[in-house]
Amino acid sequence: MFLLVTGHQGSGGTGDDGAGDGDGTESASGDIPEDASGGADIPADIPADISADISTHARAARRVRGRVLKATGLVLAGALVLGAGAAGWAYWRLNDNIRSVDINSALGDDRPAKAPDTPSSDASAPAPTLPAGPLNILVLGSDSRDGAENRELGGGADIGARADTAMVVHLDAGRTGATVVSIPRDTLVDRPACPLPDGGATRPVRGAMFNSAYAVGGPVCAVKTVESLTDVRMDHYVEIDFAGFRDLVDALGGVTVTTDEDIDDERSRLRLEAGTHHLDGTDALALARTRYGIGDGSDLGRIGLQHRLVKALLERIAEQDLLTDPVKLYEAADALTSGLTTDTGLDSLSELVGFGRSLKDLTPAGVTTLTLPVRPAPWDGNRVVPDEPEAEELWASLR
Repeated sequence: MFLLVTGHQGSGGTGDDGAGDGDGTESASGDIPEDASGGADIPADIPADISADISTHARAARRVRGRVLKATGLVLAGALVLGAGAAGWAYWRLNDNIRSVDINSALGDDRPAKAPDTPSSDASAPAPTLPAGPLNILVLGSDSRDGAENRELGGGADIGARADTAMVVHLDAGRTGATVVSIPRDTLVDRPACPLPDGGATRPVRGAMFNSAYAVGGPVCAVKTVESLTDVRMDHYVEIDFAGFRDLVDALGGVTVTTDEDIDDERSRLRLEAGTHHLDGTDALALARTRYGIGDGSDLGRIGLQHRLVKALLERIAEQDLLTDPVKLYEAADALTSGLTTDTGLDSLSELVGFGRSLKDLTPAGVTTLTLPVRPAPWDGNRVVPDEPEAEELWASLR
């Protein structure tokens, strides 16, 4: 026998035993009242003993259903609490990952003028409106050996750090185009006096290697040296170390890069035949550091590879719909923030997210990569100096 038990609830039920406040008589339609059967509509012509069994089973079903609904509610409530807790923990972790330097306070007002900002004209943008004015960011790849991972990836236990990679990223007004200008680390520059945390200052040096600024005065001196060289205000500072870069590439699933020649560099530990390769984080980092295995072994050859890598990263990020995959988004954000040092204007997750949203219309095709025009230094063939007037014309275009 198959019995159909409906799940609707009448108005007379008051408890699990099915007893209501009615008199238990039949309704006008000839059916047994709902509360007498525990929720089942039982035809009046059913024998009394079978009707009693049906009522017993119905009441048991109601009790089970009640327990299931209660348990389901508790599970959902617990999931919401755990979800909120996990989201809070994730936000705290990502926020806590970021290290920052208060460059504005350290450098004061003795700097190039800041470009005026203009709010976004996008009427759909939520308040506060996103910034849309031009922006200049100094991006450094640090070769710091701080920590076991960085020492292993750096291939040595050198103390201290230098600016292994330096790029001035200029975002056009409207944030639909960007220019990335690499500064060769071997460029000889006039390094200004830089403030130190203890209240002192580094001494100014003429004809110093560009990457020495970071080595003697950290991010503050790197920014001050770039501003002295370019007369362009650096609105923000972003630095990522070896391990952070590797982990970011791995979180994105690797990058695809094409090389025009074989690479065999013992120092970066990279060996690749000419052609297209999909690189994991370790090999992508090695490619970014490769110098002696290509061309004449100068920094200019490495910068060419770095530009290809920048484009490959941008294309990979564009391919990944991170907002629809919370796990992948968290992995990428955790990898990025774990190796990140910024100025205090970008040192929180909310500020980084806001900055990222302002770049929503920037595509890889809108990014131009350039190298500071240089020529061999007359007094040192292993070093370069800015090639004028081309170098000044480039910087003027970014002001």
